Amino acid sequence: MTKTYRLDDGRQTLVLASENDRLPQVVYWGGSLPSGENLGALCAAHQIDVTGGMLDENPAVSLCPEAARSFQGQAGLMLSASDGRPLLPEFRLHSVEEGDALRFVCQDAGNGLTLTFEFAVDAQTRIITCQTKLDATQPVRLHWLAAPVMPAPQLAMDMIDVSGRWCGEFQLNRTPWSAGIRTRDNRTGSTGHEHFPGLMVPVTGATNTQGECYGFHYGWSGGHTMIAEELQDGRRQVQWGHAKDSEIAAATRFETAPLYLTYSDTGLNGCAVSFQRHLRERIVTWPKPDTPRPVHYNCWEAVYFDHKWPVLKDIAERAAHLGAERFVLDDGWFGLRDDDTSSLGDWIIDARKYPDGLTPLIDHVHSLGMTFGLWFEPEMISENSDVYRAHPDWALGPQDQILGRQQKVLNMARPQVRDFLYDRISAILRDNPIDYIKWDHNRVLPTPDAAQTRGTYALLDRLRADFPLVEIESCASGGGRIDFGIMARTQRVWLSDSNDALERLRIQHDAALFLPSAVTGSHVGPRHCHTSGRTLDITFRAWVAAQRHMGFEMDPRELDTRETEVLMRVTQWWKDNRAWMRTADILRLDSADPAVIAEQQQDPAGARFVVFAGKAATSAQISPRPLRLTALDPAAMYEITLANRDELAGLSRGTTALKERDLVLSGKYLMNHGVTLPWSFPERMWVVEGTRL
Repeated sequence: MTKTYRLDDGRQTLVLASENDRLPQVVYWGGSLPSGENLGALCAAHQIDVTGGMLDENPAVSLCPEAARSFQGQAGLMLSASDGRPLLPEFRLHSVEEGDALRFVCQDAGNGLTLTFEFAVDAQTRIITCQTKLDATQPVRLHWLAAPVMPAPQLAMDMIDVSGRWCGEFQLNRTPWSAGIRTRDNRTGSTGHEHFPGLMVPVTGATNTQGECYGFHYGWSGGHTMIAEELQDGRRQVQWGHAKDSEIAAATRFETAPLYLTYSDTGLNGCAVSFQRHLRERIVTWPKPDTPRPVHYNCWEAVYFDHKWPVLKDIAERAAHLGAERFVLDDGWFGLRDDDTSSLGDWIIDARKYPDGLTPLIDHVHSLGMTFGLWFEPEMISENSDVYRAHPDWALGPQDQILGRQQKVLNMARPQVRDFLYDRISAILRDNPIDYIKWDHNRVLPTPDAAQTRGTYALLDRLRADFPLVEIESCASGGGRIDFGIMARTQRVWLSDSNDALERLRIQHDAALFLPSAVTGSHVGPRHCHTSGRTLDITFRAWVAAQRHMGFEMDPRELDTRETEVLMRVTQWWKDNRAWMRTADILRLDSADPAVIAEQQQDPAGARFVVFAGKAATSAQISPRPLRLTALDPAAMYEITLANRDELAGLSRGTTALKERDLVLSGKYLMNHGVTLPWSFPERMWVVEGTRL
């Protein structure tokens, strides 16, 4: 007997089936099916044939494929008894709860195990959220538990996963599907620069703006594993879970992080918009939701560890003059922190640098109309610190481990460690009017440990509960910890330590597959970038920062008169547009010129948009190719204007219309032919504003 179940959100349908009370499997995931679809017939149509060299029945690619049922691929559960004896469970469907969500409870009575799968759909964001939970009557050791296992489309030739490095995050990898397994195994203990937990599976022919695509994101801030497998019979499965063997202790309950899923029939952008909206509107909790996102200033690249009152006072005044609305004091304010070799963990204001505490600086910042933020790195400890000398056992891992940035990691699974950190951080927050924390994390863990992540979550949750108006940024040497798990506790991410606008143009473009503008910090860096050695013009640096949550992170004393004027003008443009851009969808454009990295930010109602067309290199051809827009009403007319036509170069000698006037064009024309832009040098940005008439 086959039992069937379905979930719909208006764009996608998910159909699951259980045959003879075995574990349910996904038999359809894709575009919306008719309400009257015969699910029994669909299940019959789903079955593949059996021939020579195969078992007499195809083991199901269930929500947790079972080795005990002769499944020949990666099993969804691997565990052993507390004495080390391997367990090979066989589950039966026990109960189902239906409605706007689905909950399947499956049991293996002989081994005392219960496996629960939960699914929920969001009709506004088009995201399916699912999770797997395991309960045992006796403690067991867990080696691997997959979130609900999903099929991958047969018509996909490639998969797109995400790798990277420090100052080079969010690199997209296209890998062909082939027989066997592609594994992304993150052993760093945090999300990692190298292993963002996301996957896109485009159907053949899909681009940013058209075609079908399937999206996955595993919302966990610790080590994780992705498995994409093509079986001998051609079926494909995708598994996500915590890093294997990262559950150190035997226990009676385990659960995966939420797995976020979405299907799109409008290319990669359809998946991207769903992830952006879901993160912004369902995951992030905003301390002051009605307050505009403030222009951000961080003093790190101006002073590093050299904190002097006259310098900080002067820099704050200059930042406010440029348009900053938040001043963040970075590393170097505590302990005896004159470089990166000491004092992490102490979290007491350095009386040498701040004899009267932080109050004079905070008061000065407030007098300039800015709020005040402060840097912490709570999960780390320096061997040269009072706390480490008193509690060397608080460090995670062996004593002779390799250090990272001259530091070790605190064992966040220990309640006394969390209590100590809470006491130190909360004292600073109670005694000082601090609106913002930059929460850093500057090294990998010595070993993957899921309890470490849960401990960090617990500390963040406690601080958020007691200081609900304090905004927190997740920074981990830049983009080393960005995921929906940490974003449920923070409101901003520092996408990369690279303040090179050319590098950030690409990083921001690819991160937009998952991240909205409102949470993505982007700062105008110094003229000569400290991380790349590249020198870039202020116009390009300013417009790249204006693509996301805008800020500055350089020494404002270096700016000349022209640079000051340009930065103030672009900052004011961002302020004038930030209200609608906060909830805008970021749509990656299919540029006909590979030298141009372009996106279209559009309000959800489609009434207005802005196109950022960044020229990352010299084009192969002389004149710019037309840039096709997307997601417009073909029958509507749009007025478009070149917002920064004053940045035209002298070598642009033609009569391109946008150089002189605004244009009114149809959505059909703008999507089929595209915008014809003026010529420009490389490392420049054109900004085109559009309004539906």
